[in-house]
Amino acid sequence: MVIARAARGARAQLQLGTVYFPRRERSLSRDSPEPRGARVAALATVAAALFLAAAAAAGAARAAGPSRTERAAGSARLAGQLLVATSEMGDPRFFHAVIYMIQHDAGGAMGLLVNRPVATVSLARLLADVGADTTGVSGTIRVRLGGPVEVSRGAVLHTAEYAAKETLRVTSLVSVTWEPEVLRAIASGTGPRRSLFALGYAGWGPGQLEAEITAGAWIAVPADEELVFGDDDEGKWEQAISKRLI
Repeated sequence: MVIARAARGARAQLQLGTVYFPRRERSLSRDSPEPRGARVAALATVAAALFLAAAAAAGAARAAGPSRTERAAGSARLAGQLLVATSEMGDPRFFHAVIYMIQHDAGGAMGLLVNRPVATVSLARLLADVGADTTGVSGTIRVRLGGPVEVSRGAVLHTAEYAAKETLRVTSLVSVTWEPEVLRAIASGTGPRRSLFALGYAGWGPGQLEAEITAGAWIAVPADEELVFGDDDEGKWEQAISKRLI
């Protein structure tokens, strides 16, 4: 596997209790250890409750079909598609991973895992802990691990009818927002119709993703709303991998 080495050090370490929304600029790397078990749950529970205060501005293989080289050549622009790990994936952090691709260009690629739930947090408690008005607020929000890079950073992937200052429209149907106001909007019922809150992201440097696709570690399949925003996290990989057989 080709894995970037640029995110070593403090930037790649866990920051318990501090979550912030990044600027749109990317630091493309996958070389940071994926948090596990209780550590992930602790990060998600504590950090999700505090992130508003710390916000920054900011498998079966198909027997016949295209070759790996052809798949890589056809993947030049994967934004808006799902990247699905195959049986060739050698990195345990991405075992059965399903990633919604946010950006993919000559500078690299970036996406959010959509099938790694780590905790469920009360919206009212989250807002109360940062001194925000909780009148009329109810319900919970599921926290997912978006990837192994900068897991203290929060992002909300959501349906595209909602937009704010730091919203990037990925397709006509899906956007991503890096500012915390989106959670207040969700809590008050004025937010997007469907959403996914993630900590961290997956990133690749120039040419790295293409090399991994050529090696057979990933396939790209069309995204659909239920695969991206649905709650059946355990079933998402099988549903996504089956799309290449259609």
